[in-house]
Amino acid sequence: MNATIPDLTGKTAVVTGATGGMGQVIAAALTHAGAHVVTVARNPARVQALQARIGSGESNRLEVVAGDLSRREDVVAAAQTIRDRHDQIDILVNNAGAHFPDHRVSADGIEMHIALDYLAAYGLMTLLDGPLRRGRARVVNVASDTLNDTRQIKLVGRPRPATLDLTGVSNLAELNAAAGFVPFEAYARAKLMTVTAGYALAQKLAADGVTVNALHPGIVATDIIDDLVPRPLRPFRALIRGSLLSPTQGAETALRLATEARLSGVTGRYFNRDIETTTPPVSHDPATQHKLLALSENHFAR
Repeated sequence: MNATIPDLTGKTAVVTGATGGMGQVIAAALTHAGAHVVTVARNPARVQALQARIGSGESNRLEVVAGDLSRREDVVAAAQTIRDRHDQIDILVNNAGAHFPDHRVSADGIEMHIALDYLAAYGLMTLLDGPLRRGRARVVNVASDTLNDTRQIKLVGRPRPATLDLTGVSNLAELNAAAGFVPFEAYARAKLMTVTAGYALAQKLAADGVTVNALHPGIVATDIIDDLVPRPLRPFRALIRGSLLSPTQGAETALRLATEARLSGVTGRYFNRDIETTTPPVSHDPATQHKLLALSENHFAR
């Protein structure tokens, strides 16, 4: 894979979720290509595996900032640390995410899918505004095509896209409420929010050459998959994982969007692996985009 990535010597890349699965592959590939890679890690012990993957000869180009990206305070602090150390960012890959099998809230009272799968990405895209603009950065958001179809078993019926109704919503804590909570739909809604905000931010950042794109990496054999497998199929999880893409294969689209020359200037798009495709109409609705950005900005302004 390294042969397909251009020389990134002198470039700075921020990669979240870099201590496991696909994130390790992305961070290691960018480091091997010469980039200085910054990651935010909640568990220092997991960084050792990433350092081992990178290798002792290049691990000096890996920088770790401590923080729990589900917490507003930690996202703000991590962004401040990165801004203080790096005047320019060339690549931002928002890869951090998780699926939670039950209703949980963050330290800030936000449902955890929204806190980690959406607000962490939004926070870094906006709090690192200056360095991203100075670097004419490529921002890559790792989403999931569950946003286009929230059915876990897709053998019959039509796709059921994730929904995002912000009518009357005054605080992001109101979304993915405990009443009627469906984990898979909550996860898909958070990914839909990431794509929706990304479309809006792509327009805001375009004048300074920053691009913002999102992708579905394919069905990748990562830890998230274990929670996403429907209950009737859980006895077959090992077999299912064996039929899925490897983390290395899953990382390919993110790396292409972050580095490939022919994609320079491409922005505001969503890719299902290598194919540019559509997302639910609500994600393109200007009123929904405006309201989502306002709610998100208020979250970080507190």
